Amino acid sequence: MTWIYYDSKTGNVERFVNRLKEHRNWNIQKIDDSLQLIHPGHLITYTTGIGEVPASTLRFLEVNSSFIETVTSSGNRNWGANFAVAATKISQEFKLPVLMQFELSGTMTDLQKFIDNIEGNIYGN
Repeated sequence: MTWIYYDSKTGNVERFVNRLKEHRNWNIQKIDDSLQLIHPGHLITYTTGIGEVPASTLRFLEVNSSFIETVTSSGNRNWGANFAVAATKISQEFKLPVLMQFELSGTMTDLQKFIDNIEGNIYGN
C-alpha cells in the first residue's frame, strides 16, 4: 500500500492530494507535530517565504525522515530560482530523492506524472 504524507498551508498541496484521492486508493495523511510514522511513504510539501522549507515540515522530518522515500514540493514560478525549492533543500539536508516539483496546486499533467513516478518506482528506491 502506498502512503502519502503532506503539509499544506494555503490549500495548494491539499487540493493536489484531494485530486490524488479521486484517482488512487492510497493512504494520504496530513502531517502534524505528533505524527510518528510506522509506514514508509512519500512527502509532499510547499515552499514558503520565497524559498524556505516550512518549519512544520522540518519538525516532521526530524522525527520521520527515515520513513520518507521521496519528496515533492509545490511553489510559485514567480519566485524564479526559488520555485518549489523546498524539495531541493529537503533532499540536500535529509538525503532524500526529489520526486517532482509543481506549481501551486498542480495540473492534471502534474498529478499524472506524480502517479506515474510512484507507480513506476522511478525515484531510485
